[in-house]
Amino acid sequence: MAAFDTTRTTYGSTGLFGRIGTHFVSAAAAVISWNDARSTKNSLSSLSDRELADIGLCRGDIDDIAAGKSVF
Repeated sequence: MAAFDTTRTTYGSTGLFGRIGTHFVSAAAAVISWNDARSTKNSLSSLSDRELADIGLCRGDIDDIAAGKSVF
């Protein structure tokens, strides 16, 4: 006798609401990432050249740091 399991979900095939939720989450993550980069750039830009040198950075490194790139 064969049995058919109907309680098992199919992974990878989400419905309309699942796809909308995925797009919403990715859009929210993009906004959060942009805001983190913006606030990092503003904070580092407000430091003096001497303060940047104390932490091992220069003005040219600010954009790379805000973008998440390593300067070392």
